[in-house]
Amino acid sequence: MSTIGVPAIAPVKLFRDKKEQEVLDGKAELYAIIKATEKLERAYVRDAINPDQYETACERLIAQFRVLKNSLTGVVPDVEAFMREYNMQCPLAATRLLHSGLPATIEHKSKARTNDPEAASVAEAVQHFITAMDSLKLNMVAVDQICPILNDLMTSIMKVPSLENFQAPKEKVKEWYSKLYQKPATYELRDEESRQMLYDLESSYNSFITSLKSRSG
Repeated sequence: MSTIGVPAIAPVKLFRDKKEQEVLDGKAELYAIIKATEKLERAYVRDAINPDQYETACERLIAQFRVLKNSLTGVVPDVEAFMREYNMQCPLAATRLLHSGLPATIEHKSKARTNDPEAASVAEAVQHFITAMDSLKLNMVAVDQICPILNDLMTSIMKVPSLENFQAPKEKVKEWYSKLYQKPATYELRDEESRQMLYDLESSYNSFITSLKSRSG
């Protein structure tokens, strides 16, 4: 087929610079997390997924949502308005991400098992660990970004009654918080610092899980 006389179509750019690209990428990731959460919730309601698998996946999505929401505050101040703008019919995701903040398994368990006050505290600590690690992976390395997350993590660990006198899971978290607290708000972790902090958080998380298992076993 001849193309003589057909004008060339210029490529359409969705962004003018790197900043605009980051904004669009952030919105796309937010959209994807909301959609994934809706599908996960519907799968759980239909018994199409194992409760343990659901809980693990849901905790990860909630943590990722929190990190992304904080990074997009100036761009997407109202997530529900964002969902309406893009005609996202995701009521289950809205409930889980915006109003509950806990997987359904843990939410229902904490209501039903009033004799187990640790359930919600442990779930909260796990989510804060995941949030902190995901923040570093998303390159949120400024002091005013990471310090509030570390503070929330330390507070949540201290709420777990059985770990009240066990320091190992929170030692490194406290050490990093104290170190960064002395820095200016605009200070950003160097690559080697970020890598070391992520390693320390992963080690602390593993220690936290091991401690819980040893006390429940």
